[in-house]
Amino acid sequence: MLTLQDLAKVLEKDRAAISARVREFSIGGKPFRFNSARAVMGVVNLSADSWYRESVCFSAEAAVERAEILRAQGADIIDLGAESTLARASRAGSALQRSRLAPVIAALRKRRMLVSVETYSVPVARACLRAGANVLNLTGTAHAAEFFKLAAAHDAAIIICYVQGRNVREVRDFDFGRDAVEGMADFFSRRIEIAARHGVEKILLDPGLGFYYRNLQDSATRVRHQMRMFLNTFRLRRLGFPICHALPHAFEFFREEVRSAEPFFAVLAALGGTDLFRTHEVRRVKAVLDTMECYRDGPTDE
Repeated sequence: MLTLQDLAKVLEKDRAAISARVREFSIGGKPFRFNSARAVMGVVNLSADSWYRESVCFSAEAAVERAEILRAQGADIIDLGAESTLARASRAGSALQRSRLAPVIAALRKRRMLVSVETYSVPVARACLRAGANVLNLTGTAHAAEFFKLAAAHDAAIIICYVQGRNVREVRDFDFGRDAVEGMADFFSRRIEIAARHGVEKILLDPGLGFYYRNLQDSATRVRHQMRMFLNTFRLRRLGFPICHALPHAFEFFREEVRSAEPFFAVLAALGGTDLFRTHEVRRVKAVLDTMECYRDGPTDE
């Protein structure tokens, strides 16, 4: 059971990092004040293999309709994906992904929505940026320099995901090392250096908690790891860039209430210092964050 004593122990690991400030920047002309305001990214899936059925759209029209709903619910950015990260999902070639993504991106940009695209394919990234995408949600490690060059050329933000493998579809066992957070910090430091060398200034860091490593298939092991990482997120903010988290589902625990899982994890992510929340449940997560904000902004007894 998670207790206040556990939270205190997490904080004592690196108390100075809790006050670390991160870079703030504009995306598509919209300023993001990460040090004072959290942002939400709503998910639209264009792959029938995606398990979160509420997010799956089978046409460009349906995708635009869902995006409009997510924006109305409080999403700052719409994240599009055309290939599921599930290990058993079929691969979608770059041509198929481009055909799914480009029309939706164009339609959303006409409606002045900020668009993120989840991909590990250079041709997909290139086509999506040309179509008007504002953010590359990079879920791979191969060809990093090419992705960074593309992002810089289009003044796009890039979310660097922590992946132990070439991409999210090619992972095996997760190597925890002596300290998983320090391992991530080393990885991100190297990536940030490469990105800066290629002119990228708008960077977010994603610990990659939704990816399907073989040794994290046991529900208790996976959720324990996710909870610890959420609460330790503030340690990564020392790197000077905002943190993005994809909120997981913990279906084995929530079952028929699975749509309540992401709001639960949003609490842990917020406590840990997350700046951008990627979620299928924008309305629920936004309500949680707004409620938590009352503690800071409201009157106190002091």
